[in-house]
Amino acid sequence: MSAAQLYTKYTRVWIPDPDEVWRSAEIIKDYKEGDKSLHLKLEDETLYEYPIDLQGNELPFLRNPDILVGENDLTALSYLHEPAVLHNLKVRFLESNHIYTYCGIVLVAINPYEQLPIYEQDVIYAYSGQNMGDMDPHIFAVAEEAYKQMARDEKNQSIIVSGESGAGKTVSAKYAMRFFATVGGSASETNIEAKVLASSPIMEAIGNAKTTRNDNSSRFGKYIQIGFDKRYHIIGANMRTYLLEKSRVVFQAEDERNYHIFYQLCASASLPEFKELGLTCAEDFFYTSQGGDTSIEGVDDADDFEKTRHAFTLLGVKESHQTTIFRIIAAILHLGNLEIQGERDGDACSVSSEDEHLNNFCGLLGVEHSQMQHWLCHRKLITTAETYVKNMSVQQVVNARNALAKHIYAQLFNWIVQHINKALHTTVKQHSFIGVLDIYGFETFEVNSFEQFCINYANEKLQQQFNSHVFKLEQEEYMKEGIPWTLIDFYDNQPCIDLIEAKLGILDLLDEECKVPKGTDQNWAQKLYDRHASSQHFQKPRMSNTSFIVLHFADKVEYQSEGFLEKNRDTVYEEQINILKASKYQMVADLFQDEKDAAPTTSVGKGTSKISVRSARPVIKAANKEHKKTVGHQFRNSLHLLMETLNATTPHYVRCIKPNDEKLPFKFDPKRAVQQLRACGVLETIRISAAGFPSRWSYHDFFNRYRVLMKKRDLSKNDKKQICQTLLEDLIKDPDKFQFGRTKIFFRAGQVAYLEKLRADKFRAATIMIQKTVRGWLQRVKYKRLRRAAIVVQRYTRGHLARRLAEHLRRTRAAIIFQKQYRMLRILRAFQRVRNATVTIQAFARGMFVRRIYRKILAEHKAIILQKYARGWLARTRFRRVRGATIVLQCYYRRMKARQELKALKIEARSAQHLKKLNIGMENKVVQLQRKIDEQNKEYKLLNEQLSTLASAHSSEVEKLKKELVQYQQGHRGDGNQLVSLQEEMEHLRLELEKALGERKVVEDSYVKEKDLLRKRISDLEEENALLKQEKEELNSRILCQSQDEFARNTVEENIQMKKELEEERSRYQNLVKEYSRLEQRYDNLRDEMTIIKQAPGHRRNPSNQSSLESDSNYPSISTSEIGDTEDVIQQVEEVGMEKAAMDMTLFLKLQKRVRELEQERKKLQTHLERKEQESKKSQVIETKTEVTSDHEDFAYNSLKRQELESENKKLKNELNELRKAIADRATQNNSSNDIQDGYNLLLNQLKSANEELEVRKEEVLILRTQIMKAAQQKETGKNMENITTDASWPNSDKHIDQEDAIEAYQGMCETNRLLEAQLQDQRREHEEEVEALKNEVDAMKEELEKQQQAFLQTLQLSPEAQVEFGLQQEITRLTNENLDLKEVLEKLEKNEKKLKKQLKIYMKKVQDFEASQATVPAERRQHERNMQVAVQRKEKDFQGMLEYYKEDEPLLIRNLITDLKPQTVSATVPCLPAYILYMCIRHADYINDDQKVHSLLTSTINGIKKVLKKHNDDFQMTSFWLANTCRLLHCLKQYSGDAGFMTQNTPKQNEHCLKNFDLTEYRQVLSHLSIQIYQQLIKIAEGILQPMIVSAVLENESIQGLSGVKPMGYRNRSSSMADGDSSYSLDAIIRQLNMFHSVMCDQGLDPEIVQQVFKQLFYMINAVALNNLLLRKDVCSWSTGMQLRFNISQLEEWLRGKNLQQSGAAQMLEPLIQAAQLLQLKKKTSEDAEAICSLCTSLTTQQIVKILNLYTPVNEFEERVTVAFIRDIQTHLQERNDPPQLLLDFKHMFPVLFPFNPSSITMDSIHLPASLHLEFLNKV
Repeated sequence: MSAAQLYTKYTRVWIPDPDEVWRSAEIIKDYKEGDKSLHLKLEDETLYEYPIDLQGNELPFLRNPDILVGENDLTALSYLHEPAVLHNLKVRFLESNHIYTYCGIVLVAINPYEQLPIYEQDVIYAYSGQNMGDMDPHIFAVAEEAYKQMARDEKNQSIIVSGESGAGKTVSAKYAMRFFATVGGSASETNIEAKVLASSPIMEAIGNAKTTRNDNSSRFGKYIQIGFDKRYHIIGANMRTYLLEKSRVVFQAEDERNYHIFYQLCASASLPEFKELGLTCAEDFFYTSQGGDTSIEGVDDADDFEKTRHAFTLLGVKESHQTTIFRIIAAILHLGNLEIQGERDGDACSVSSEDEHLNNFCGLLGVEHSQMQHWLCHRKLITTAETYVKNMSVQQVVNARNALAKHIYAQLFNWIVQHINKALHTTVKQHSFIGVLDIYGFETFEVNSFEQFCINYANEKLQQQFNSHVFKLEQEEYMKEGIPWTLIDFYDNQPCIDLIEAKLGILDLLDEECKVPKGTDQNWAQKLYDRHASSQHFQKPRMSNTSFIVLHFADKVEYQSEGFLEKNRDTVYEEQINILKASKYQMVADLFQDEKDAAPTTSVGKGTSKISVRSARPVIKAANKEHKKTVGHQFRNSLHLLMETLNATTPHYVRCIKPNDEKLPFKFDPKRAVQQLRACGVLETIRISAAGFPSRWSYHDFFNRYRVLMKKRDLSKNDKKQICQTLLEDLIKDPDKFQFGRTKIFFRAGQVAYLEKLRADKFRAATIMIQKTVRGWLQRVKYKRLRRAAIVVQRYTRGHLARRLAEHLRRTRAAIIFQKQYRMLRILRAFQRVRNATVTIQAFARGMFVRRIYRKILAEHKAIILQKYARGWLARTRFRRVRGATIVLQCYYRRMKARQELKALKIEARSAQHLKKLNIGMENKVVQLQRKIDEQNKEYKLLNEQLSTLASAHSSEVEKLKKELVQYQQGHRGDGNQLVSLQEEMEHLRLELEKALGERKVVEDSYVKEKDLLRKRISDLEEENALLKQEKEELNSRILCQSQDEFARNTVEENIQMKKELEEERSRYQNLVKEYSRLEQRYDNLRDEMTIIKQAPGHRRNPSNQSSLESDSNYPSISTSEIGDTEDVIQQVEEVGMEKAAMDMTLFLKLQKRVRELEQERKKLQTHLERKEQESKKSQVIETKTEVTSDHEDFAYNSLKRQELESENKKLKNELNELRKAIADRATQNNSSNDIQDGYNLLLNQLKSANEELEVRKEEVLILRTQIMKAAQQKETGKNMENITTDASWPNSDKHIDQEDAIEAYQGMCETNRLLEAQLQDQRREHEEEVEALKNEVDAMKEELEKQQQAFLQTLQLSPEAQVEFGLQQEITRLTNENLDLKEVLEKLEKNEKKLKKQLKIYMKKVQDFEASQATVPAERRQHERNMQVAVQRKEKDFQGMLEYYKEDEPLLIRNLITDLKPQTVSATVPCLPAYILYMCIRHADYINDDQKVHSLLTSTINGIKKVLKKHNDDFQMTSFWLANTCRLLHCLKQYSGDAGFMTQNTPKQNEHCLKNFDLTEYRQVLSHLSIQIYQQLIKIAEGILQPMIVSAVLENESIQGLSGVKPMGYRNRSSSMADGDSSYSLDAIIRQLNMFHSVMCDQGLDPEIVQQVFKQLFYMINAVALNNLLLRKDVCSWSTGMQLRFNISQLEEWLRGKNLQQSGAAQMLEPLIQAAQLLQLKKKTSEDAEAICSLCTSLTTQQIVKILNLYTPVNEFEERVTVAFIRDIQTHLQERNDPPQLLLDFKHMFPVLFPFNPSSITMDSIHLPASLHLEFLNKV
């Protein structure tokens, strides 16, 4: 293609820039041949004209398409040149934070100056076993490539790490060694790597120093060989060092430091063990203070010194040697501080003998002070004739002192390296090795001296080796692919190397000048000018006669010749060395024993003659010859040896780049980077690649990428190679631009970019066509939508206008109607107003007229009334006046007539006839009255008689009553006091009752208050309960939805059943409490009766009626009270509603039995007492009747009083019962709706009543007891006194009794009373103790009741459902506590049982040993045992599930059943048949109680299984088979162990097959551990089979054809890192493998739970491996890969559903991979997209998300890259996450396995032994 075709408009190019080295620009005008300039537009939109040299026709470099930017391999770039390389590295480093990039076979590593999480153990495992191009570039990939080639080709390898100071060479080498240690052996074999790492602090302390470019610069080179055995495990290591910068010991430039060890030792000088070193701070010493600042920011020298000492200890350096090392280092510091005093003439000088530093130097090294003082300022000259001593000038002394210091340090450095090698050495034979070369890169400073010359010389040699190796690889690649080989012209630096090392080269001339006695640096420089002036690699500076310039491959460097000779000689005077050899410290002397004696520099050429004269020292001759080797000569020899080693190995290159000099993280300085890229040979590699065919594509990848450029007829062909050839011949006309190889197509530089341009144009044209069609369709759709909208708008507009017209017409008509109505209304209202006015006027007028007429009529009417009243008054006045006059007249007249009649009557009364008439009536009346008087007199007499008789009867009756009253008073006068006391007691009891009533009121008040408080509390808690109830209902609903209906029903039934049991338990408990109180009262009563009976005096007669009274009074009252109490309890229970208050009849019957026993005991005591009374009755002859009567009355009175008290107690008890009922009724009325509250009140009232009744009964009994005792004592004392004073009171009154005898008898009675009182006190004490114990029990019951009360209160505040649950929880808690107690008891019993079993075993063993000793013929015993066994078999007619074998047949059993058994043999039988057979053998050994046989069989079984698994450690079927059998044997040992927990699902027949004699718990544990080991081996085998398939099948396989595109990958999958054959797998292969795993495990009877755990583990491994590869591969992080990945995962999920493994958790293991696929497919532009990604990717860590976004690579140029701002936005959103720091998943992580107990339904007697097992020696029992 011509330049005109390439440099067209919109093409981007690179132009030089002084600041950024290269700058991007875009062509804005097509270039034509002959144009003098190129019109460009820079990135900042400024225009620029780039001048073109017409003669050279040097056009600017073309820029690669964006699709190629950021590639893993620089050789994958289409345009290979410096700006493309620099830009690609910059983009990867700054935007993607990728520090590693391939450049062909070179790994370019840019120091990030920041710790990155890409070196963890899981990253090592991710790169292990992978091809070099398959993963993202990494130091581990290079190490894996070296390790793989060593194992495959059996050839030693080398990793060459180079770069300038501060580029990260040491760190890269350390990570490479860590990789080898991890993959090269087991954990125990990685100690070599640990020792190498332990040597790092030592080597850094003695070999690293601060420079202007690096705070920890290595000032020496080292080559570490890591040795491997035939199995490629690390066995040892060896270290070689090169060119230690000794001059740094005595000189440091500004802002630099000496080696770290000096400053570390000065920082720790204050330690006690270092006091004798005489050190102070580093500023006080000349050798450590020349650079200025002696400290490094962020570095603690004292802390580093502790690490150095610790490393010495780890490597086995003795404390004495460490002390000597520190003494030597301190001595060097003191040597630098010597004060050299010059003489006047200047040719001589001296050191003061009192110099403190000289004294310290000599003391620390153990040398003679005077000799060292002398030979520091003098030297010995040896000639042919004589030997003499010469003084040295001050400068010579300083040089000699510095040379001695450098020599001492160099010897110490070599000694330490030798000891490190000893620690890393091994005696095992080395098969191969991998060398890691950490060597200085190309250096150029302002002042370059001998060290820089040697370093650059070494880099010239390494670059030559590198160029030849790259050229060789290119040649091999072309030959392998059959490409015609054309010579590639590459830079050969052999002339530059010849300039340095050839004959009469720079080094030869330097050595010759060193041999000249008066040789100087100027003379040597002049010789260089004369000899090499014509060389093209040598130049002389214009302004200097002491410098020279060498044109190296990287750059030209100007060297100053000053100091070259001195550094090359490295002169050390022999006399000083001899003094050090004579040191009193052995280690100091040993440092210089192997050194050869040095000869003075001035007489090197003549020293041999002197030595030949002195025959006494013949050894010196060889020593002087050896010492002639200069530093340059030695370095050249060691470099040749290194090159021979590297040429004998396969090299791998790591080039470390320092991005900036400020050591800032992720800052890229293009100038510094370009310098190092030129110096390290990366650009030369690019140039070599670009000279040939740098771009290489496989036919398959090329076909997939550029199939869009092919024609349809070509695509129909089956030969992809022919299709590709046809396409290229059509597209590229120049056949030299490409070549067809066997497997690849080779392109010249720029051709891939041209093809990409054609592909992009094709896509662009297709895109334009699609856009045109879509836009036309969109416009048509838009037009149709607008047309439809316009029609709709018109329709609605016309409708609106029509409606508006209709509205106008309606409004017009309405206005007319409104006007008509309004006008009519207005006229109507006017008319009505006029008419109303008229009517009103008329009304008022008519009213006025009527009122006038009315007033007139009214006035007339009133006048008439007045007239009427006036006329009436006048008439009445006249009538009264007439009537008064008439009455007066009548009165006068009538008075006159009366007077006349009075006179006439008076005259008539005086006459006799009138008197007679009157007397006749009076006589009759008198007679009647007389008769009445007589009758009344008779009645009076009769009444007087009756009254007298009544009076006499009354008086007699009164007398009689008086007599009776007197008698009654006399009879009851003696009992008055006791009656009063009883009345007082009654009053006291009434007061107590009133007090109890008061307390009851207080209790009621407190109850009311507490009830109010509880109501308030309940109201407060109801709100919380409502919320909790809602939450509970939600949870219950979820649980009910998730659980099955049958499970729910069972749960509800169980809850109901437990609730019923709880209620029954509560009622039973309440009845027991009541029964306990009743029986306790009855027991107290019986005990009191027994006490009263025992306290009766023996000599006193007990009346016969006492027992009857007691039996009549006490026992019936007790029975009555018991019946009453029981009836009360039953009545209360029935009233409250506790229908199920059933008592525990067992306990009740036991208590009744105890009561009957106590009653029988009481009767026996009574009969015994009566018998004693009869015996005493015979001895008592005289007993007065009064005593009997008085005793009878006393006991009768006592019994009567006791009955009265009992009746009173009965009343009090009834009152208390009524009180209790009242409280219960009130509680029932208050809470009638709550049965639980009623039960609680009943229980509380019963307990209170029982306690109160108990206290009352106790008080009554105590009072009664004290009264009876007092009465008895009074009577006894009275009788005793009477017996003492009178003889009649003694029983034998007819005999004479002495006074002394009576006194002795009295004293005996007193002693008896004391004994009785003592017994009484003892019994009282026992009674009090019993009462205290009962009180404690009552308190305990009260506490329990309080707890139940609190529980009930809490229950009352909950809902009914919550009450049931809470009740169940309480009951479960109680039962749990009881179970724990029972378990403790059970454990104790089990321990005792185990002890007894062990003792039994010991005794059995002793018995067997005894029997064995007694047996004479073992054969007879064995025959006897066989006969016995046969006899047993005859008795057992049916097969009992046991197999018998003899001891000698056990190896045969193990071999046939385990070792030689193949799973196919028992495939058609019962699964896990070997496990069942082994258990039946174990059961027979248990049956015959042979513990040795059990132990031997189980041990042999376990060992046999381990042997089989070790033999078949890669056989999945065999491992799965024995995992199933081991688990089944473990289940059988559990199922038939006899433990109730494992026998819940056994049938009665299976329970008969349990072990009887032995507890195999320990063996169960061993089998469990063995099962875990087999499971882990099974997982390891499955992972080993699946792991190679995962990446290819899940990430790379195109399940959806044509979806993914392929990008150019450079050297990816190159032949050196590829195994032979195609190793690609499809997803179907993984699914087939999973099907095989599943079918094998299911067919072999493995437990389903274990199968689920296996697949959960395998799917985790699939997720981890795939995700780790995704995170480490840039080529698979694209949208199309995300689509493929999601489809593949869905296939795996579908497989899980098909195998019914959804519950295994395997699908959840794929969640991170699913989210990664979704992340690749999501939009990645706005902040909303960032939020969506953060909310979606919850299973991915922040680092994983950011890593995927950094790796995301568009396959097509139409896709957009993820911007840095978007990634920063993602990191901002994810700051709050506390994700783990690691990037990759640990694919070797293994979840803990669980083996759930899975009993078998197969019985042992149903198992048949197939003949294929060859177990005929087993006998069924």
